Amino acid sequence: MNDKTIRSARRASPVQGEPPPEPQIPAEPGVPAHTQPLTTGEGTGFATKRVAPRIGPVLRATELDRQLHAWIGRLTGGVAPTALALAYFDWITHLATQPGKQQELAHNAARKVGHLVKFTTDCALRPGHEGCAELRQSDTRFRAEGWMAWPFNIYAEAFLLGEQWWQQATTTVQGVSQHHRDLLAFIARQLTDTCSPSNFPWTNPEVLKTTVTLGGANLAQGAAHAAQDAIRYLAGEKPVGADQYKPGKTVAVTPGKVIHRNRLMELIQYSPQTDQVYAEPLLIVPAWIMKYYILDLSPNNSVVRYLVEKGHTVFMISWINPGKEESEFGMSDYREMGIMEALQVVNTVVPGRPVHAVGYCLGGTLLSLAAANMARSNDHRLSTISLLAAQIDFEEAGELLLFIDEAQLSFLENMMSEQGYLDKNQLSAAFNLLRSKDLIWSRVVDEYLEGERQPMFDLMAWSADSTRLPFRMHSEYLRSLFLNNDLAEGRYMVNGEGIALTDIRASIFAVGTEKDHIAPWRSVYKVHLYTDTDVTFVLTTGGHNAGIISEPGRARRSYQMTHHDAQHRYLHSGHWQDTAPRYEGSWWPAWEKWLADRSSGKVVPPAMGAPGRGIHSLGEAPGRYVHRD
Repeated sequence: MNDKTIRSARRASPVQGEPPPEPQIPAEPGVPAHTQPLTTGEGTGFATKRVAPRIGPVLRATELDRQLHAWIGRLTGGVAPTALALAYFDWITHLATQPGKQQELAHNAARKVGHLVKFTTDCALRPGHEGCAELRQSDTRFRAEGWMAWPFNIYAEAFLLGEQWWQQATTTVQGVSQHHRDLLAFIARQLTDTCSPSNFPWTNPEVLKTTVTLGGANLAQGAAHAAQDAIRYLAGEKPVGADQYKPGKTVAVTPGKVIHRNRLMELIQYSPQTDQVYAEPLLIVPAWIMKYYILDLSPNNSVVRYLVEKGHTVFMISWINPGKEESEFGMSDYREMGIMEALQVVNTVVPGRPVHAVGYCLGGTLLSLAAANMARSNDHRLSTISLLAAQIDFEEAGELLLFIDEAQLSFLENMMSEQGYLDKNQLSAAFNLLRSKDLIWSRVVDEYLEGERQPMFDLMAWSADSTRLPFRMHSEYLRSLFLNNDLAEGRYMVNGEGIALTDIRASIFAVGTEKDHIAPWRSVYKVHLYTDTDVTFVLTTGGHNAGIISEPGRARRSYQMTHHDAQHRYLHSGHWQDTAPRYEGSWWPAWEKWLADRSSGKVVPPAMGAPGRGIHSLGEAPGRYVHRD
């Protein structure tokens, strides 16, 4: 019995026969609907539509709690203080009952102090010797030549030794839950990153050198930059320089037409650029966490343009940037009004042909559960499925799990119920914290201390063009997928019935990126474990966005790729990485060839829309929804 057989047997019971009824918690009289558990037949979450409750003590108490949580959430960026307190008390109470660990930490602290004293002496007597740079070379903040000089080398060494000690103190205390351990280590890293000597003008040799050279003009310019950024942030404006990258003008310029629109999305059909096209069209489902044109940036790095120039008919979903009026949209709406409605339109424009479906990030997760539901219903309209940096299992979903527990979700839901959505600034702040050293503090040094603006480019401008997330959808997504991992475990419900990823028979092309901190590649790799179809897996250099936007010709790009059929035995991700062949260059040509090999041939390009069947042009691409702030 191999790993896949064991895994299938373990997950079979929840989806065979009638699913067990969800436990129903009686509604308390006078309690608003948004505080009641939601049973919609698709995932789990909390209701958003308000009822007219009876005014009474219970209502007033509940509303008071909700309003307090919403107010605190605006101050903390959506982080629940209770979640942090629980993690701290879990750690400190276990540490208090482990005198051996206390002794070990004290000994390590003394040893590091001794190392620092020896280091200080060595660097004073023998300046420039290799030992003075050994530790700092592992950290990009301290690689500049100025950090070799006294006393800056002492500052850096003391900081790095302290950083190491706190990392050990927060991660090695026995008995602390893994979630709390990871959260404490994350908080410790945020605090130590804040205290880095590179962040202060009087302890950063490069900043001091610039200040002396320019007579302090850099600090004055940096203060002006900080004031300008604060004003633009409070006014809801994009960062300086982002305005030069406007959808339809400099980005998202691949020719096409909007051929369908509903309350949730627009569907774009791109104009053919070859005399003949492959018979099977592509439908791309982007994430709605950001805007779709990550896949249609500048002409030189546009995934869409690359595909249409290779002879593919491409359709793209452009999601609306939701406001309070869209707060009731849930995962079922994104599946039905998004993927399924778009698929119906594509089938109308290109009748009788199966579709190559492509999902990026959260769009890939939604595509996976839609494909599983279609397979259960014997709906065979998908020819292949491409999952780009998309997770179907959330057990190893990386540092985003730090923000996911019952205390945090309850707090977040109260905050979102007040707004009707998760604000784009709250969302982007969470992503920035995951890489604060690179995304926050390096910018502080460059723009506010050195006084030099980082040059804006298309991917950075797109990243600043963020979106909101509807309350109901985000609650269902976090609870069903991140917290409970229902999709991978066979508990996810669609229309009241369980779905299983093992039902999918369409061939899968999955892509992970080596430095992905949002969808870690080892988590993406688990598509091998949870599906029973042939899988081609690619691991490419780069991060969550830059690894996917990896056009041919870009320097220092490579990827590993293998193909496993449905009968292939499961291979652990670490062993796969050690043995999979590596190829130089972009992974796009390999993917395009994979799509072409699974197409039935070339035909005359289809018309733009299908006017005779009610599918008319509603305007030029990129459409309206991409411009909604």
